[in-house]
Amino acid sequence: MRRISSAMNNMDTQSALRLQESRLNRANNQMGSQQKIQSLRDDPIAAGHLVRYKSYLGRVNTFENNAKALTDQFAFSEGYMTNSLEIMQRVRELAVTGANGVYTKDDMNNMAMEVDELLKELVQNANAISSDGNAVFGGTNTKSTPFEIEMGAVQGSAVPLIESVRYNGNIDSNKIEVDENKYMNVNNAGNRTFWAEQQQLFGGRDASSWQAERDSVISVDGVEISINSGDNVYALASKINESGAAVRASIDPITNGLNLETTDARQLWLQDVDGNALNELGLIKDSSQKPPYNIGNSVRLSGGSMFDTVIAFRDALLKGDHEAIGSRVLGSLDNGINSLVTRIARAGSEYERAKLNIERNSKTALDVTQQVSREGDLDITKAITDMKMLDYAYQATLSNAGKLYSNTLLNYMR
Repeated sequence: MRRISSAMNNMDTQSALRLQESRLNRANNQMGSQQKIQSLRDDPIAAGHLVRYKSYLGRVNTFENNAKALTDQFAFSEGYMTNSLEIMQRVRELAVTGANGVYTKDDMNNMAMEVDELLKELVQNANAISSDGNAVFGGTNTKSTPFEIEMGAVQGSAVPLIESVRYNGNIDSNKIEVDENKYMNVNNAGNRTFWAEQQQLFGGRDASSWQAERDSVISVDGVEISINSGDNVYALASKINESGAAVRASIDPITNGLNLETTDARQLWLQDVDGNALNELGLIKDSSQKPPYNIGNSVRLSGGSMFDTVIAFRDALLKGDHEAIGSRVLGSLDNGINSLVTRIARAGSEYERAKLNIERNSKTALDVTQQVSREGDLDITKAITDMKMLDYAYQATLSNAGKLYSNTLLNYMR
């Protein structure tokens, strides 16, 4: 129940004016921001949807940018690998030529000079630096030179030549998110890309009586494997084979040593993470030595890199040993070329997958943008009409208030 008083008209008029001003101010704010939701209370359900849509849109844009960066990396590395393949094919042509035994020693020395230059170019490709200043083939160790060359005296040459090439990077990979909880691995470890043969390790220590004294953890090709107290060498070999690492373990029937072999062309990477199980087996040195050059002194290794193969070819040319060229060297070159072709094919496949992610995320971003627009964007035509109506009502209210208070004290003094 309302009380009738002389102040009632004034209070009602002031209340109506304030209400009209509030509505007009809200319409002006909507027009200025072009957003129909100015606060959560305007439409709580739509506001909740809008927050989620915008959050997802931000993630989708990040996924798209990640995929674009990946395509750049894959294209960059594929270019250097393709150029390295051309180098290896030229080296093979020279190997076929030098293996027929009809060339003189001087001719083979001349071929060795070209092979040495091709070797330098191959090392240069392996030490490539991307446009952002990172080493392409160093794994995650992108701020150092992946491959270090060692010069030395070589039989048949009057000047020092490249004697060996050592890998200084690592085998770690980066996981790049290209979709919701979906990742692509970026693994450009140089000791895989530029490796020619499957590497084999032959343990020289009898491990038949070995037994783990305590729980420990080893790393084989970057995969951590847990060893339980009481495990013997047969259990260890079984765990390595079941770990998913690209390495197969076996027990030598003669020496009873633990043998390891990679499943494709790559360098073995062994490490004691917790404990010293591999050191006890004689496979690696103590934990102060880091892979890949921590292999034990009693271990025999076979299978080298493309650099080792090209160096062996050059040295055979300098010695005039065409028989070695036609057998061991030519076979290693073929293995290296096949391995590099596989790596190039994988890089190309990853590039295409990254491009598909770019296209999908771009379309998803458009769809989510439409959802954001539907929930939050202002209908300009309707907003202009509403604002004009509110302004008309506000002016009418002011006019009516002016008529109500047109009488003054002077009207009563006549």
